[in-house]
Amino acid sequence: MAAQKFEQALARLETIVTELERGELPLDESLKIFEEGIKLSKTCMKVLDDAERKVEILVQDKDGKKRIQAFSEGDMSSESSGEPS
Repeated sequence: MAAQKFEQALARLETIVTELERGELPLDESLKIFEEGIKLSKTCMKVLDDAERKVEILVQDKDGKKRIQAFSEGDMSSESSGEPS
């Protein structure tokens, strides 16, 4: 559900940017949708930050230390089956 909310917020944010770039809106309407855009931007950033924290937790080793590794599709299939990588 968070992904859908993120996608909707991002789509609306893109629409707002397009409208503001056109420069055809009155000032008060521009300010109104700019404020909406700021709120949507914060919402998107929060969702991305939460996702990043989840990824960091998932890549911790047995000792709780974070390890950096390149992600590949094969990583998910071997880990989900319980096989060592």
